[in-house]
Amino acid sequence: GPDLHNPNPRYPYVARQRGWQGRVVLRVEVSAHGQALKVSIATSSGYELLDQAAQETVQNWRFLPAQRAGLAVGGLIEVPINFRLN
Repeated sequence: GPDLHNPNPRYPYVARQRGWQGRVVLRVEVSAHGQALKVSIATSSGYELLDQAAQETVQNWRFLPAQRAGLAVGGLIEVPINFRLN
């Protein structure tokens, strides 16, 4: 789909220092306007710090709302966020 210019989460400094990596899956309730109404953790990365960084970032993302019969509708989606050290 079109790029909505959603920024990636900042890698928390402490997590980077300690070599923490992981994958967070967020469950996002998207409004018909493409806003994140509610962001919860579907699958934790194992590190609260990474989970929170992902959650705070995705809360401000814009989404393409689902379409039903040509109309935008709200819905639930899952968003995976990977924290990987290079």
